[in-house]
Amino acid sequence: MSSDTSSTLGALMAEAVSALTDAGIENARMDARILLARAAGVDGGRISAWPEDGVATDKAEMFRDMIARRIGHEPIGRILGERDFWRHTFKLSPETLEPRPDSETLVEWAIDFLEDADAPRIVDFGTGTGCLLLSAIGDLPGSTGIGLDLSEGAVACARENARLLELEDQVEFRVSDWDSALGDADRAEGFDLVMSNPPYITADEMNTLSPEVQKFDPRLALTDEGDGLAAYRALSKIAFDLAKPGGFVIYEIGRGQENDVGQLLIEAGFVGVEYREDLNGIVRCVAAKKTRCSVGRCII
Repeated sequence: MSSDTSSTLGALMAEAVSALTDAGIENARMDARILLARAAGVDGGRISAWPEDGVATDKAEMFRDMIARRIGHEPIGRILGERDFWRHTFKLSPETLEPRPDSETLVEWAIDFLEDADAPRIVDFGTGTGCLLLSAIGDLPGSTGIGLDLSEGAVACARENARLLELEDQVEFRVSDWDSALGDADRAEGFDLVMSNPPYITADEMNTLSPEVQKFDPRLALTDEGDGLAAYRALSKIAFDLAKPGGFVIYEIGRGQENDVGQLLIEAGFVGVEYREDLNGIVRCVAAKKTRCSVGRCII
């Protein structure tokens, strides 16, 4: 440890917890511990075990800057520049949503659908960080995928995450307005799974979100500025056309949207609509299947 110290681990923790608590930040102690561990370059357990350890001046200043950002409601993931999701850590950018545990429901369901498939192909609309696609691809040997997003910044971030996870040979990311970047070969081969976590928050609900979401998540990825269903209306027919016979579609949805989104999938031609709850017991995903049809009969 450098002799140039401005404080100790214990003193910095106490200072930060007090400041965060006074600012009304929930989980002040946990947030302070995560940020101090990163700034000081130590394991979180060391903060409690050796609070008398000194912290170099530059690291203490970095930590205080992090705490100031958290007092301004910047999320921990934004401050760190990354967020753990599923089995990996994903880099973030200002153009991407911060991955959340609720979305792991979609990944788990995707893997359930495809774990016995031979070299399944996946397309992910509104891919953001690529967390959904890369998490599924990483758990499905032989799988490949395409991630699409309207934002160039999001696509750049997703490509970097693929590189860091050593999955760039199995996925590609393209800037696309819905399916505009898919070529004839992509469409001819089709996909075993079409998935998306689109903007589903209504315009009225935006004002009820936490400052962490309103100020730091990209609005374009949160809301359609309407009833929250515009993306599902646009995507469901596209999804049906892209899905292979016997393939699936899975969407993440907002609270209370399951019936409306399920009906849109039925109208697009899908069958067997199902729903799955997240860890909080809220219906978080809707899925459906495209039938395998031959002359005179269809096999679901």
